[in-house]
Amino acid sequence: MIKTRILAALGAVSMLAMSGAAQAHHPWILPSSTMADGQDAWVTIDVGVSEALFAPERPAPLTNVKVWAPDGSEVAVEGGVTSKQRSSFDLHLTQQGTYKITNTGGGVMGGYKQNGEMKRLPRDITPDKIASSIPADATDVRINEMSSRVESFVTLGAPSEGAAFKPTGKGLELEPVGHMSDFVTDEPAKFRFLADGKPAANIAVTLIPGGTRYRDARGEISLTTDANGVVEIKWPEAGMYWLGASAKGAPTVQGATERRMSYAATIEVLTP
Repeated sequence: MIKTRILAALGAVSMLAMSGAAQAHHPWILPSSTMADGQDAWVTIDVGVSEALFAPERPAPLTNVKVWAPDGSEVAVEGGVTSKQRSSFDLHLTQQGTYKITNTGGGVMGGYKQNGEMKRLPRDITPDKIASSIPADATDVRINEMSSRVESFVTLGAPSEGAAFKPTGKGLELEPVGHMSDFVTDEPAKFRFLADGKPAANIAVTLIPGGTRYRDARGEISLTTDANGVVEIKWPEAGMYWLGASAKGAPTVQGATERRMSYAATIEVLTP
């Protein structure tokens, strides 16, 4: 039994830690284009993690990447490759409307003290293995549950707000207040954050313009959601943006005392 020995959460998974603006690295999904015309089109999707937005530095696995077509059906990720600095795949757009690309992650991390020495649980441990992995004489047991979601959006033709954006009700998600593409600088945008399907009120949201390697200041903008989980953004200029947020919630893993959820999205803003 570990529940009586749990003291605090140990830390967060790398993607969760990277979601905070104060952290050095950020996870991202970067389409070669967020808007396309015609009856069908191809775009290339890069998936990575980097300190300088959105410069290739480290790849993110494609294992959990999923693509949702405008009608809500899942599109297979085919022909993906992972190189030293990024993962990539080509996406064939055949439906009119907005596609959603997601990369989700999660798990548990923790540790304990035994004979005065602090030890960590295995990095890939699953919740069902936690209890059996902690010795009977362990003290200062710490377990933290984490989940992360990284997204971006690509539209063929006119933007849509349909089935592709139906919330799962799990973790921290972004629900459109209007469409999720075709943003322009002279039109403020609103987004609603949901935590386990409910409005994520009063959580910190960070917006960072891309191209951080070309300037000294990161230029991040700090915002806070209202009581309905909604935040309004006034775009300072055109370009690619990294939008991130994190929240805490009630643990769902037995023995965990803390649960952290993170969200990040890449959004393109154009001139009018």
